[in-house]
Amino acid sequence: MAVLVTRPDVRGVQLTEMLIQAGIFAIHLPLFTIETGRELNDLPNKLSQLKAGDYVFAVSKHAVQYAVDTLKNTGFSWRTDLAYFAVGQRSAEFFASQIERAVLYPYRQESSEGLLALDAMQDLSEKHILILRGNGGREYFSEQAQLRGAKVETLECYQRVPTAYNNAEQISICKRAGINRLVISSAEILQYLVDFVPESEHNWLKSCQLVTVSQRIANLAKQLGWCDVVVSPRADNVHLLKTLLFAD
Repeated sequence: MAVLVTRPDVRGVQLTEMLIQAGIFAIHLPLFTIETGRELNDLPNKLSQLKAGDYVFAVSKHAVQYAVDTLKNTGFSWRTDLAYFAVGQRSAEFFASQIERAVLYPYRQESSEGLLALDAMQDLSEKHILILRGNGGREYFSEQAQLRGAKVETLECYQRVPTAYNNAEQISICKRAGINRLVISSAEILQYLVDFVPESEHNWLKSCQLVTVSQRIANLAKQLGWCDVVVSPRADNVHLLKTLLFAD
């Protein structure tokens, strides 16, 4: 087995190191870097405009970290009269540890669909929801919340910036290294990978087993031409490592 890890930043580095320590050859090829979002300066004002009982939803740990650092640097505190949400357990735990508030998440299904199934999300007619996110990304939660009557605003806390590579050279390295498994942690990374790899190498690319973190991404991969797709039960590195170790 030889694994290509596309997860960006330190989490991608850590997963690559965990694989190597487990005796598995791995290459880390982040397709973009995570940088400061263009709307962070608006965060204190956006939070102050919410009324008591409104919702703040962080889509990822990146969104949490950039938002937390911004409030610290500007001298503002996280309000105690708001309800806080995240889409996954690790993000929720990290969010809670940083703001010292309870953070709810859908423990049965860590996705936008799971979040929308929470009791607190059923009647949103009087709610204002502030979504802390990156540039781009999935719009499903925002669209569904608005259909349920919520006023929804998004705030770009971070942005994904494509990494400059010699694409053909990087793919040649991967092929020579015998890469036959890919770790894909978001739909954005999957689509970018398809665009990154020259079309002449798509047969090789889609012959690799694809390991991902949600059924939604798995379905997209199959639509794009993958046949061998495995879904990790959770998105953290420990579960991804276990999935890679025990995948057929």
